Amino acid sequence: MSVLDASEIMDLIPNRYPILFMDKVDELEPGKSITVTKNVTINEEFFQGHFPGNPVMPGVLIIESLAQAASILILKSEEFAGKTAYLGAIDNAKFRKVVRPGDVLKLHVEMEKVRSNMGTVKCSANVDEKTACSCKLTFIVADADKKI
Repeated sequence: MSVLDASEIMDLIPNRYPILFMDKVDELEPGKSITVTKNVTINEEFFQGHFPGNPVMPGVLIIESLAQAASILILKSEEFAGKTAYLGAIDNAKFRKVVRPGDVLKLHVEMEKVRSNMGTVKCSANVDEKTACSCKLTFIVADADKKI
C-alpha cells in the first residue's frame, strides 16, 4: 500500500507528464526520509532517442527523479508546506548501473541538514537492490508564487 499515489504527488509538486518521474510514495517520514517507486516502461518518451535499439534511461532523468522525491520529502515538512522546492546543486553524482525499460527504480532520499530556506539531502536510486545512482542534492525553498 502506498503512502501517496500519483494524484496526491501532483497535489504537492508542480511536475506533470511527461516530466513527472514517480508513480507512488512507498514510505515517508517527514523531515527525515522518503522511498518512492518509479516504474520504468518502454513507453517513456525519452527511450525514442536514448538510444534506439538500446534503450537506457538518461542519467540526468534519474537525478531529476531523485530531485522530485526530495521535493516531496521537503514539502511534507511543516516548515515548508505549501511552498516550492528548487534544485540548487548536485554533488558527487555517481552512476553504477544502467536503468532500462522494465526496471523498477526505488528512490531513497534522506534529509541531511536544513538551514532557513535551504538544505541538503543524500539520495540513491536502486534497481533490484543495486545502486544505479547516488548523489547529494542541495535544495532551495521559496513561496510557490515567488520567482527566485
